[in-house]
Order: sequence, then structure tokens, then C-alpha cells
Amino acid sequence: MHSERCTSGSARGHAKLPVARSARRACSTQPYIQTDEGWLYLAAVIDLFSRQVVGWSLQPHMQTGLVKDALAMAWWRRRPPPGLIFHSDRGSQYCSHEFQQALKDWGMRSSMSRKGNCWDNAPTESFWGRLKTASVHGQKFATREKARQAAMDWMAFYNHRRLHSSLGYLSPMQYEKRWYEAQRKKAA
Repeated sequence: MHSERCTSGSARGHAKLPVARSARRACSTQPYIQTDEGWLYLAAVIDLFSRQVVGWSLQPHMQTGLVKDALAMAWWRRRPPPGLIFHSDRGSQYCSHEFQQALKDWGMRSSMSRKGNCWDNAPTESFWGRLKTASVHGQKFATREKARQAAMDWMAFYNHRRLHSSLGYLSPMQYEKRWYEAQRKKAA
């Protein structure tokens, strides 16, 4: 258990609203995969603009470093402007002083689900449900490496080929490409 008091941020509930631009809001989840070697934990950060997985970490533990590594990857890949709203559940890793300080250091604001409310974190719960159904359910992984490969393959499929009704039946990568092309045309 953590000693930090967790409260729902002022941005609560925003994870389900449309996002107008990239790198303004992100959300995260921590699914886990059973292997013969033990659990493999995945922290994934999703940009709510395009539903693209922009940061991830796969570790044999569920400590703060797992989610902090995924956040760092997302930050380095996106370089979001200050004020990004980072939505997560109320897990001890996200509530930890170390993780909350990392958010502050990178100019991000924390937003957490209300206790017992899964709807605030729906995009990441949807991601986990689809990963579980398409790649993990019914699978027996002898090693963490085999499970890591399955998770990485799923994330590549998810970003490049999985169609989202909320994106006009485009993949996250296709959606971003079209958005950036439209921005270039407007600027020309």
C-alpha cells in the first residue's frame, strides 16, 4: 500500500471526451500476463487523440518503475506541451510520490478514476480487453519472453492496423497521418 493520498483530479471524466489535438491527454493501464516463469506486467500509455499506444514497459514486477518507464517512453516519443492530462486508475504505482513527481517534472497533470469507477478509464480497459481476447486468452506462455513477443506483436497490430470506430474506422497510425496531412494543407 502507498502512503500518498490519492484524489480524483479536476480532469476526472475527460478520458471519454473527444480530443482535438495530439499529446493533450493520455491514459494508462497495467495488464498482466501469466507465464510458466511467473507474471509479466505491461504498462501502456495511450494518446487519447488517436488511441495510439505511445509508451510501454514490460517487467516481471508491478512496481512504480513499470509505469514510470512507460510514461518516460511516451514523453520522449511525443514531447507533449505542458498541461497534458494523464489519466489512470488509483493503483499504488500511479499514486506513488515518485510517479506523481515524474508527472510534475514533465509538466503533466494527474487525473484518476473515482473509486470503483471503470468508465473514466474506458480506453485503456478496452485496450486490455482486446489484447486479452486477441493475444492472451487461451494461450500458455512457457516464458516471459514469449509473452513479451505476443504483447509487442499485438501493440504493433493495434497501432498500425486495428480499426477504431471512434477514429472513423482508421487505425491510430492512419488517423494521425491524415490529421497531420490536413494540418500541413491548412498551413500552406
